[in-house]
Amino acid sequence: MTSTIISLICGAVGGNLGGLILKKFSLGPLWNSVVGIVGGGIGSQVIGMLGLGGGGDIVSGLAGGGVGGIVLMVVVGLIKKAMGK
Repeated sequence: MTSTIISLICGAVGGNLGGLILKKFSLGPLWNSVVGIVGGGIGSQVIGMLGLGGGGDIVSGLAGGGVGGIVLMVVVGLIKKAMGK
């Protein structure tokens, strides 16, 4: 349960960091957080299924959550930009 919460929080942080770094894909703070949370949950599950956690559940939650949050925020940002054209 702790690793799930960590991965969701890291996803929200990752989504917002991704929005700050990659401004053209940013969805705004609220949606960066929401998409980051979803991406964090997915990323953490993928890391766990691949057995790449290494140091345990918390490490996979940090890595998968942060990276998953950034990746999903960029994907949703790309889709939003494509629909706007």
